[in-house]
Amino acid sequence: MGVVKGPSEPGYHPFETSDSISFEALFNEFFDRLVYFSYQLTGDKDQARDIAQEAFIKYWDRRYMVAPNKIAVKNFLYSTVRNASLNSIRHNKIVEDFNQLQGVAEPEQPPVIDAIITAEVVSQIHSALQSLPANYRSISVLSYFEGKKNGEIADDLDISVNTVKKQKQRALQLLRMKLAPEMLLLLIAVIANVIL
Repeated sequence: MGVVKGPSEPGYHPFETSDSISFEALFNEFFDRLVYFSYQLTGDKDQARDIAQEAFIKYWDRRYMVAPNKIAVKNFLYSTVRNASLNSIRHNKIVEDFNQLQGVAEPEQPPVIDAIITAEVVSQIHSALQSLPANYRSISVLSYFEGKKNGEIADDLDISVNTVKKQKQRALQLLRMKLAPEMLLLLIAVIANVIL
């Protein structure tokens, strides 16, 4: 049986609600992932946010036709975002070609699977960072994602350089415990790109 149930399929209940799946919890869990996923395809952050919001609206309008479990809802949301993103790419290509007075060609489809995996990985790294104590989290973000030196972080947070070093080390230890080895390697790769 597919993700979306039609009136002729077994298991279709037009008044079935998914009380166990809170819309707010779904939105909080998947919105950022879907925005990042769409952004990977479209390259436009504002458009990606709009597409992700529209996916939730479509889900809400069709929630009685989607199997009432989180995996089916997740699949529905990712499929909706993928289709809307690819339609947006095609539309932009047509407009661009029209403006250049060229023939309309089918745009290349970006690697959708890679974009889904990247969105999921980034979400897990983000969750691990959010689970750190506030002082470790702020030092980690300033150091690894904003590329600041220990002295700059110490000045920004009005703490000693030794405190910055110790808290960075402790934050990495905590992240090692929270992340799978491949996720940790990805985080290290992100850190290396910021530093280089």
